[in-house]
Amino acid sequence: MFNERPVPSRLPQTVEVCPRIADIDAKDWDACANPNMALYNPFLAHAFLKALEEAETVGKGTGWFPQHLVVRVDLGIAACMPLYLKTHSQGEYVFDHAFANALHRAGGRYYPKLQGAVPFTPVPGPRFLVRPDLDAGTYRALLGEASVTLAERLECSSVHVTFLTEPEWQTLGQHGFLQRTDQQFHWMNRGYATFDDFLATLASRKRKAVRKEREQALEGGIEIERIMGDAITQAHWDTFYEFYIDTGNRKWGRPYLNREFFSRLGVAMPDRCLLIMAKRHGSYIGGALNMIGGDCLYGRYWGSTEPQACLHFEVCYYQAIDFAIERKLARVEAGAQGEHKLARGYLPTTTYSVHWFAEPGLHKAAAGYFAAERENVTELAEVLADAGPYKKDG
Repeated sequence: MFNERPVPSRLPQTVEVCPRIADIDAKDWDACANPNMALYNPFLAHAFLKALEEAETVGKGTGWFPQHLVVRVDLGIAACMPLYLKTHSQGEYVFDHAFANALHRAGGRYYPKLQGAVPFTPVPGPRFLVRPDLDAGTYRALLGEASVTLAERLECSSVHVTFLTEPEWQTLGQHGFLQRTDQQFHWMNRGYATFDDFLATLASRKRKAVRKEREQALEGGIEIERIMGDAITQAHWDTFYEFYIDTGNRKWGRPYLNREFFSRLGVAMPDRCLLIMAKRHGSYIGGALNMIGGDCLYGRYWGSTEPQACLHFEVCYYQAIDFAIERKLARVEAGAQGEHKLARGYLPTTTYSVHWFAEPGLHKAAAGYFAAERENVTELAEVLADAGPYKKDG
C-alpha cells in the first residue's frame, strides 16, 4: 500500500495493489472504467477482465500477473488501472523486444516489467480510469507515479502503458514518461444509411473492387449468419474456437486464449458479443468474434478452416461496416496492423503508448528512438490517408 497523498477534495486516500480483479467491487471499477454508456468500452469492463483471470488466461504460468492499482477514498474508489507484472513481451502489440535485447547485451535484466494494458487486446481506450466527478489529470498522474513506485519495489526494468488515449498520453508525458505512437486502421461512419451510401463515397475503381470482393466471398453457396446474445450457444463457441485456434497456430504459434474464456465471456457479457459466421452447405467454415461498444464495433478474432476467396474481407470488414451502419455506431476498429484494410475504407488512426525505464541510459536511448519514430508514424499516416479509397473531392 502506498503512502497517503492529498487530493483535490482533501479526502484521505490510499493506492492499493490488487492481485485479483474479483477483489475489487465490479460497480466501483465500472464507475471509473465506463461511466458513460454511450462510449462504453467492453474490454475495460470488470466482467471482461474477470473472465480473463477466471479462465486462467492470465495469472500463474502465463507470464501475466495482475497487479491492478486502485485509489481508494472514504467514498469508495476514485480511480483504478489494469496493470500486470510480466515476464515476457508476448500479447502486447507494442513491441519492445529491441529494448529487452539491448539491456540484456549490456548485462541487465529486462524482465519482469509492468504493463498497463488489456491483455491480448490492441484496442485503444482509457488505461487510467478515473471517476467522472474527479479531476482526471490529477489521478492519471497519481496512478502513473504509483506504477513507477511499484516497479521500483518489485525491481522491474520498466513500465509500459499501451493503447491509452491521447489526453492520458499527454498527461503522462508531462510526468516523465516517454511518448510513443503507432497506427491502426479504423472505419468511420459518416452518417451512412446503407452500405451503398458508403460505397458512393469511394472512387469508382475502389467501389467496383469492393463489390467484386463481396461477390467472390459468397460464391459456392456461402451464407453469412450474425449470432448475438443468448442465441450464441456452447456449440457456436466450440466451432468458433476451432477457427481461433487454427489462426493462432498459423500466425503466432500458441493462441493466448483458451476455450473456457469464451464460455465465460458469453455468460458475463452476452449482449456485447457478436459472432459473424460463414456457412457452406449447412456447415460453418469460418467466423469472427466482435465486441459491441457504446459507439464502436470492435473486431477481434477471425479464423476459417476452408479456403474461400475474399471471405476474410467479407466477414471481418464488410459485415462489420454493415452492422455499424445498421446500429448507427460511429466506427469500426478492426484490430492491429493491416495496411490491406485501407482499400476497404479503413483509414490510419494514431495509437498511443507511454514508457518508463529504470535504467537511465536505456531511458535516454528510447527517448531518441521514440522521437524519430513519432515523425515516421505521422508521415506514413499522411501518405496512407492520401492513398485511401475515398473520392478526392471529400
